[in-house]
Amino acid sequence: MPTPNRPLRKLGFLTIGLFDPADPAAGHRSTLEIIELGERLGFDSAWLRHRHLQFGISSPVAVMAAASQRTSRIELGTAVTPLGWENPLRLAEDLATVDLLAGGRINPGVSVGEPMNYDTVKHELYPDSAEAEDFSHARVERFARLVAGEKVREFSGKQGVVEEFSNRVEPHSPGLRDRLWYGAGSLKSAAWAGQNGFNLLSSSVIFPDKDQEPDFALVQQSQIQAYREAAGSTKARVSQGLVVIPTDSASPEQREKYRRYVDERTPRTAKPQGPRGMMFAADLIGTSEQIAEQLYAHKGFQEVDEVAFALPFSFEHEDYVQILRDIAEKLGPALGWHPGN
Repeated sequence: MPTPNRPLRKLGFLTIGLFDPADPAAGHRSTLEIIELGERLGFDSAWLRHRHLQFGISSPVAVMAAASQRTSRIELGTAVTPLGWENPLRLAEDLATVDLLAGGRINPGVSVGEPMNYDTVKHELYPDSAEAEDFSHARVERFARLVAGEKVREFSGKQGVVEEFSNRVEPHSPGLRDRLWYGAGSLKSAAWAGQNGFNLLSSSVIFPDKDQEPDFALVQQSQIQAYREAAGSTKARVSQGLVVIPTDSASPEQREKYRRYVDERTPRTAKPQGPRGMMFAADLIGTSEQIAEQLYAHKGFQEVDEVAFALPFSFEHEDYVQILRDIAEKLGPALGWHPGN
């Protein structure tokens, strides 16, 4: 567990890639510039959220491809890609291609389940098979097999004079399967991820079991422990994603805006929400020293040695620059982290 005597090993950040619908290109350029800044600051990873029919990144694979040509060291990931929107075979092809272009730096995070607001989009997403689509773990298992290079079909070899065919997904990127992550929010899904050879993404949204005390940190801790027990491997990686907003170098105006943002979101953390008892983590705001103290007391944080801190959704480019600089130069070192070369 991270303590003042055990340093944080990997430090990453997560962004939604928000953009103005009147000028979406500017928002995408901003995201790429933020990733470039992250590499210069020594962050180990940059993660992209996946948003469909919203004003955030809908194609993180394309953004990662662009970022891979602007960077050389920082790892690039998705947290997470909802597989209900994807054809697993086509996604496996795209990710392998980008991973090769990036030199083996891609960390695909995925989740399963019916797409959000499915009834409003299923007629376009799956016009002929909407009711037959399988959104269970079987979908992610198929995706993982395809990424690993398992056989897709029996047919392969030459056909005619020019065409040559493979019986697996091409290109194949060795090592990509080991860098697949699963976004789990319950004890059951965390254990499933461990049993099936995925790394674990544990975020700021989780679902407690019915008999669990509704304490976010304790619930997250129990899920990570269940994952590690199921994985049974020291190589199994776990990353925690909380919203942190260090204010060390923030202007008075930024501090006021950040506090309003946190105050607006805090009431939802008071009790479980909805029929499944969804729980939200509290946003952590303050000086890096204050945030580090809160993290060291957080039972979920105590179970991990790498994090992907989530950037707030609706801030400006200059706000993200300030927050990233404070995380890299103040908060990371307070947690024992050292920037990558």
